[in-house]
Amino acid sequence: MTVSEAARPGGPTRTRELLQHRELRRLLGWLGGGVLLAVMTGPQGVIGQPTYAISHALRGGHLVTCLVVGVVMWGLSVGWSHGRESVHAGLAEPRAQLRTAWEQPAVRRGFYLVLLALAIFLPRLTGQFWQGVLVEQIGIYALLALGLNIVVGFAGLLDLGYVAFYAIGAYTTAYFTDTLPVHPPFTINPFLVIPFAVLAAMLAGLILGAPTLRLRGDYLAIVTLGFGEIITILAVNLDSITNGSRGAFGIPSFSIRLPSWLGGWHYEWGLSSLPYYYLLLGFTVTILVLFHLLENSRVGRAWVAIREDEVAAQACGIPPVKYKLMAFAIGASTSGFAGVLYASKISFINPSSFTVSASILILVLVIFGGMGSLFGSVVGAAVVQWFFKYVQKNNGAPIPLIHKKLPIDVQDLYMYVGALLILMMIFRPQGIVPSRRRAREISMAEHGIGGADAMAAPVGSPTP
Repeated sequence: MTVSEAARPGGPTRTRELLQHRELRRLLGWLGGGVLLAVMTGPQGVIGQPTYAISHALRGGHLVTCLVVGVVMWGLSVGWSHGRESVHAGLAEPRAQLRTAWEQPAVRRGFYLVLLALAIFLPRLTGQFWQGVLVEQIGIYALLALGLNIVVGFAGLLDLGYVAFYAIGAYTTAYFTDTLPVHPPFTINPFLVIPFAVLAAMLAGLILGAPTLRLRGDYLAIVTLGFGEIITILAVNLDSITNGSRGAFGIPSFSIRLPSWLGGWHYEWGLSSLPYYYLLLGFTVTILVLFHLLENSRVGRAWVAIREDEVAAQACGIPPVKYKLMAFAIGASTSGFAGVLYASKISFINPSSFTVSASILILVLVIFGGMGSLFGSVVGAAVVQWFFKYVQKNNGAPIPLIHKKLPIDVQDLYMYVGALLILMMIFRPQGIVPSRRRAREISMAEHGIGGADAMAAPVGSPTP
């Protein structure tokens, strides 16, 4: 290319200068997002016509509508970028007042009591379907997210095989209720299986952690991913022990029976979701309190030190392997307990419930809610799982107020959740309800002070 060609109006140099304009790049990005939205909400494919879905999605009013949505989002982003400082300045005083009020113990206790009262009366305001969702999807996954938050959020250990401990808890329940091909030395109801399942999951966490927790970052993630896959493959192939892909049927529900000399009182949870909901609520509140105390204890501070800089923590006298093992064991025990609740409520388990995609989903709940935030784990589980079930239940039904059908196909749910997670990582990487420490780390990293990656080896440290 000659000098005259480069200087020619409309030539490559002019195009490059236009593309370097910030607002133009942002507009092109949002228009690209509009095209992607058109493809995502377009028609399903047709067998034998590989381009049918894309060609029909990128034509007519559907594409124009999606491009208009992109332009509107671009306008909102431009307005926010120009008015962000003034908005923050206007909200600085109210935020300071709220922060001052929140630091008062009476205000915090009142807020938590209101939330607890809302949680107690919530299932009474819903039907049987949503009561089941509160137990099987939101409640159990909130427990799983709380346990994984200990490992990922507090200790900074990326565990991609966390669902293995969930499976161990469920299969322990099936074993001690005599619903597997192998028979236990004694048969008990699932309520009494809880300590056995917790111990089994904790032991598995120690067995996994002891030889592998000297690894860091991606190396540890690969090992835990392999462990989760091993557990799933064993559950499928050990047909004489786990009943293979058929799983376990007829797992009894929770029940309590007191001996005659104590009155002979008997209660059985049965098939209703309400008793399980209130049992889950009691255990979840208890675990939240215990984990909060643990976070502010010497152990919690050791986890934070290891997460932020393992080499510096070890130099200060903190044994990393010991505290990592504690994090793995405590997180695994919570997952094992959730496995007992799941097996008893559903009364059926098989290996398809404990795949790697379930581990990824639990990790998404932790990140979406806020790593290192206990309350954020519960909020993340509630929002994502509610979204899944709302779309599945209302697919094809008109949306309230706008009276248009929901344009989301059930098969595309994970695609939308992935897009939502990408937007979260761009605009609010600390999560919906972030912990103060994590939010401060990300804010400092954005200003070039320190780093916000809590799951990788420190810069300059030796790698395994």
